[in-house]
Amino acid sequence: MRYNVHELKGATMNIKLKRTYEVPEANDGYRVLVDRLWPRGIKKENLHADEWAKTIAPTTECRKAFNHDPELFDSFMSAYTAELESNPDAETFVEQLKKLDQSTVTLLFSDKDTQYNNAVVLKKWLESKLK
Repeated sequence: MRYNVHELKGATMNIKLKRTYEVPEANDGYRVLVDRLWPRGIKKENLHADEWAKTIAPTTECRKAFNHDPELFDSFMSAYTAELESNPDAETFVEQLKKLDQSTVTLLFSDKDTQYNNAVVLKKWLESKLK
């Protein structure tokens, strides 16, 4: 059985990953859609996202080069991490998270693959920045 929710505790907050198609839960905390494209078939009022952080999602070029191929995930991780490091919106997002009253942030993604996707990379990057 594949798992749907990943959870690791960072130094100051708990960052979870969850597919956009999963039911929102009270313990999701601050819910952020981290895909550049809106998930198919979901109305905005049904997602229950507190924010849509599309400006820190991987660029179209980066996403297409990865093409959801697990064998290309390491190169995707490097490319997307480099994009995050050079993206001023990503640093602003980190600062915003530091100011949250909530101890849990849930990164929402629509990819079917729960192990090889942009939210996994973003979570790892955020945890390194929030230490």
